[in-house]
Amino acid sequence: MNREDFPLLSEDIIYLDNSATSLKPKCVINKMNEYYEKYPANAHRGDYDLSFKVDQEYENTRELVKKFINAKYLEEVVFTSGATESLNMIVNGFFANYLEKDDEVLITTSEHASNVLPWFRLVKKLGIKVKYIPLDDHYYVTLDNVKKMINNKTKVISIAGITNVIGDERPIKEITKLAHDNNIFVVVDGAQMVPHIKVDVKDLDIDFLAFSGHKMCGPTGIGVLYGKKELLEHLEPINLGGGMNESFDNPDEVILKELPTRLEAGTPNIAGVIGLGEAIKYLNNIGLDKIIEQEHKLRKYLIDKLIPIKHIDIINIESDSGIVAFNVDKVFSQDVAYFLNKYNICVRAGNHCAKILKSSVGVTNTVRVSLYFYNTYEEIDNLVMLLSDYEKIVKEMI
Repeated sequence: MNREDFPLLSEDIIYLDNSATSLKPKCVINKMNEYYEKYPANAHRGDYDLSFKVDQEYENTRELVKKFINAKYLEEVVFTSGATESLNMIVNGFFANYLEKDDEVLITTSEHASNVLPWFRLVKKLGIKVKYIPLDDHYYVTLDNVKKMINNKTKVISIAGITNVIGDERPIKEITKLAHDNNIFVVVDGAQMVPHIKVDVKDLDIDFLAFSGHKMCGPTGIGVLYGKKELLEHLEPINLGGGMNESFDNPDEVILKELPTRLEAGTPNIAGVIGLGEAIKYLNNIGLDKIIEQEHKLRKYLIDKLIPIKHIDIINIESDSGIVAFNVDKVFSQDVAYFLNKYNICVRAGNHCAKILKSSVGVTNTVRVSLYFYNTYEEIDNLVMLLSDYEKIVKEMI
């Protein structure tokens, strides 16, 4: 599906590490080159035609993002370096000024480090408590388990929309309804969610959302922080500098610009923003419904092929995304990845930045295959053929 758009796929490579980062289509690469070649000026700085062109392209992307996630206002779209920076801004710029000692934040053991470590810092800094929503037998989050964890000290629920190891899609709309009925904020890590399914922040009633461009066919080093306007108004800028202020005559007379500019200090990743806009147009042209449908077909095909192999232990047989995590009996996950690399197959091995998930699944490291719409059944066949030969795997590890 659309494989001809991706230069790497013309090589003898099977790329199955899409949860880490997706491939970039030629249109995105060309759009970024166009910026560097034809109008490589700064944004929101110059009073000349080249700079006006940059401003137009930059703000066009903001409009594209607004429509892509159905935000209410343009001011609710803030460009960052990625989901990690977005989550850190949310935690340190908003909740560090809102939470108090013994307030509780609910996360899960399957969260990415970017949605764990910033909260851990507030544990040390403010004395808040981080608690874990229990996972069910399939390592899913259920509304009932969320209900069980809520009490009068619960102030935030911060979870991924889709996780990066188990690949489960959380019931975000139901969780936000429950949370808001109890005056609880909801933060969503959308890094694995936004590239794959339609996200409507108004319908889901999300308070804050973070996602990255590089997981959705866009460039690295660019991401988005979405927040409801009335909340972003109270988010204290983490970075201070050029472009985000009106004046600063002395420490008592610092005037910042309006949203979203005051949260985008310094020279931004202009090429990245422009490339992200092109990536959004590209995904819109394909259709997110078609993308997730193809992922589900590919995943079912892979699971059906892996289940009969006795030396393969699949961690997440049930999943809502294109992610499959597994281990080969008595073989270290990274050795499996090295083995597959000999045959030009790219997979991820390790803990996948979800280092506390081991407390729930009982294993520290896994091999992760993450599929996207441009993968094929033939690629899966090649992968399964190699994984089926246990003796070959062990022999080549010696």
